[in-house]
Amino acid sequence: MIETKIAVIGLGYVGLPLAVEFSKKYPVVGFDVKKERVEELEEGHDATMEVESDLLKSVLVDNHDHDKGLYVTHSKIFIQDCNYYIITVPTPIDKNKRPDLTPLLKASETVGSVLKKGDIVIYESTVYPGATEEECVPVLEKFSGMKFNRDFYCGYSPERINPGDKVHTVSKIKKVTSGSTPEVAEQVDQLYKAVIEAGTHKASSMKVAEAAKVIENSQRDINIAFVNELAVIFGKLGIDTNEVLVAAGTKWNFLPFKPGLVGGHCIGVDPYYLTHKAQEIGHNPEIILSGRRMNDNMGVYVSNQVIKLMIQKGHKVAGSKVLVLGITFKENCPDIRNSKVIDVINELKDFECDVDVYDPWASFEEVKHEYGINLISSTNFPPLGRTEGGKGYDAIILAVAHDKFRELDIEALKNGNAVVYDIKGFWDKAMVDGRL
Repeated sequence: MIETKIAVIGLGYVGLPLAVEFSKKYPVVGFDVKKERVEELEEGHDATMEVESDLLKSVLVDNHDHDKGLYVTHSKIFIQDCNYYIITVPTPIDKNKRPDLTPLLKASETVGSVLKKGDIVIYESTVYPGATEEECVPVLEKFSGMKFNRDFYCGYSPERINPGDKVHTVSKIKKVTSGSTPEVAEQVDQLYKAVIEAGTHKASSMKVAEAAKVIENSQRDINIAFVNELAVIFGKLGIDTNEVLVAAGTKWNFLPFKPGLVGGHCIGVDPYYLTHKAQEIGHNPEIILSGRRMNDNMGVYVSNQVIKLMIQKGHKVAGSKVLVLGITFKENCPDIRNSKVIDVINELKDFECDVDVYDPWASFEEVKHEYGINLISSTNFPPLGRTEGGKGYDAIILAVAHDKFRELDIEALKNGNAVVYDIKGFWDKAMVDGRL
């Protein structure tokens, strides 16, 4: 029997926790094209905060030829003796909201160049149904010079990582598995069963597994779009949306979704993969795209609500000082990918507001690189951002529900007549002038 040796390609929010979990039982080589990411991990530090330093250090080994543990590298020569290759790279969308498979195809090139007979390549990245066989397999065949399902095989097991969630970790989330042949499907299933405490569900085909993943987040997107639309309607009616949802939630089968900004690398992206494939086969998806339009417009809607409240309170909008609390895509997490808070910020700037952004979780460098924004330093907060003469903010917007924001003295940050808007329903209703 051939010894199992696993290469995990991509050491981000998905790949690193998976590599660590597998490394408790198998020899694992973690590969990432970013040298600085590898060097950071070699020091036992994970900037994504998905894996604690003590755990990371406990599984790290300093030689790729090992019986158990995790060796991290940015050189593909150290993955060439593996027999399972698990690809966990991002699958973003481009500026036209079309799937961008570039990272996935580049990773397939890397793996294809080291493939051997009998190897199995497992994809975890979110794609549309059929993408593994239609897009990735031809790349593997080209760069390996071998034939799919004769010389090498594939599997698909979609990631279900929830960034920042310390309860639903990789081993505690049931895993969907699949393979390109029935025998390979069983091998892939058994591989994951060895480390996934919650168990596995073996799908009948890779297409079924791909479709299952892409609809998980599409369903959430549509449900959030529904309550976002309710928030707009109830706002016009002068009804508090949160109170309505609490009342409706007393029925046992009411789904507890809340309004908000829908960003991140999954919910705000995955539906476009499904709609792309639908349009390719001649179907125009109405409900999915309608939900996307609703959610994509919420940042502008929030900004306009804040501006209206400022005018009602007698503020001169142009030149007003606004504080936005939070820029990560979700609470208690450093992940800024596809954050929709930037839509709020940009709209406020279009009204010529002077906007400060504070987020104790986000990386200054990443935010500057991704959005061109200089975050306020924690060392200056609070009190911070005061204009000359000690005047506070004309508006304060709670955009992300970080636990640390409960400690803030909001009154000390206000100019005395400031608008306080709570996107997340995080603060007590009596503290705010408006919320979704």
